[in-house]
Amino acid sequence: MIRVLLVDDQSLIRAGFRALIEAEDDLKVVAEGADGNQAVALAARHLPDVALIDIQMPVLDGIEATRRIAADPTLATVHVVILTNYGLDEHVYAALRAGAAGFLVKDTEPADLLHGIRVAARGDALLAPAITRRLITAYVSRPPAANATAALEILTNREREAVALAARGMSNAEIAAHMVISVATAKTHISRAMTKLQARDRAQLVVIAYESGLTATGPDPA
Repeated sequence: MIRVLLVDDQSLIRAGFRALIEAEDDLKVVAEGADGNQAVALAARHLPDVALIDIQMPVLDGIEATRRIAADPTLATVHVVILTNYGLDEHVYAALRAGAAGFLVKDTEPADLLHGIRVAARGDALLAPAITRRLITAYVSRPPAANATAALEILTNREREAVALAARGMSNAEIAAHMVISVATAKTHISRAMTKLQARDRAQLVVIAYESGLTATGPDPA
C-alpha cells in the first residue's frame, strides 16, 4: 500500500485528489494539509511514501516545505511531488533543487497522476520525457555550476555516462540497453553515483547532471 499525503490550500482540489487516489487498491491518503507548515508536520507524523504538495500556499510555500522535508534525515523515505498550475518555470527548478522527486501539473490526466504517485513512491524521478527535454534546453543555455562540475570528478566514466542518460529521462532498463550492460549493472552505476554525490534520490541526481553541464556533453540516447 502506497501512503499519500495531500497538501493544498484549496479543499476542493484535495477532495478531488483524495477520491481519485482512494479508488485505487494500492493507494491510500493518510493525511491532508492546507499549508507548508502542515506539510512538514504531517510528513513527520505519518511518514507517507509520497507527499503531494502545492507549490504556492499561505504561511509556508511548497518549495520551503520541500526543503525542510528533504533536509530531515528522519524523512528520507518521503518522496515529495510538487503540484503546480503553471508547468515548468523557475519555481519548479527551485523545488527540484530543494529535493522534490518531481512535479505534476494539476490538470494532468487522472491516469498520469496515479502513475506519477507510483513512480515517485519507488524512488524514481518523476519527469516526463517532454519535461526532461525542456529542462535540458533550459540548462544547456546556462554556464555549468562550478561546484556541481567538480563533484562529478569523483564518478567513474561509466557512472557519468549512466547519470547523463538518466538525466535525459532514461529508465535503468533503457540505460542498460544503451550502454550494453545488464539492468543490475546500470542500477549499480546509478546507485553509486547517488551515494558519491549525496543525492537524496534520482531527481536530485538529475538536477546535479543539469547544473554540471553533463546533459550538454553527455551521450545522446536518440
